[in-house]
Amino acid sequence: MRHTNGSIEVVCGSMFSGKTDELIRRLVRATIAKQKVQVFKPSIDIRYAVEKVTSHAGSNFDAIPIQKATDILNKLDKDTTVVGIDEAQFFDPEVVPVAKELAARGIRVLAAGLDTDFRGEPFGPMPVLMSIAESVDKLHAICMVCGDEASRTQRLVNGKPAKYDDPVVIVGAAELYEARCRAHHEVPR
Repeated sequence: MRHTNGSIEVVCGSMFSGKTDELIRRLVRATIAKQKVQVFKPSIDIRYAVEKVTSHAGSNFDAIPIQKATDILNKLDKDTTVVGIDEAQFFDPEVVPVAKELAARGIRVLAAGLDTDFRGEPFGPMPVLMSIAESVDKLHAICMVCGDEASRTQRLVNGKPAKYDDPVVIVGAAELYEARCRAHHEVPR
């Protein structure tokens, strides 16, 4: 079932906000609607399963691990109508023209990822994807310090906040990160 128009939808937020769960929910609905779905993820994300996108809550969906964004175009089946992209912040800047090209072809593009890094700064290609998308949903987690809504990802090193100069990309889950509100997000210089 082809779409009349292509589109780009972005689901973003901090870690533990439910981004991948929401992506999977939309992918399942597209599958129920008998749309041809393909999902891509960065090959560096091997936290749960190599050929699946998996949420922290445990839901999953089959996915194709790729090295760079242009691999999406090379691995795309001719009859695909919905493309999911998980952990979009880890892709190179080419994910933006790839998403635009897919949407121009009439494909619905669903991209999920962190909008900010552990420093609280825009992460990779996400700001541009958000600006060209037809819709953007920013999800929130719960602050692990006070219980308020959390919009930040706190990286921890030996239980303490990571320093600003620490590497931006370290793939991990609850052992390295927690959700924090603005007031409790710390990035020592």
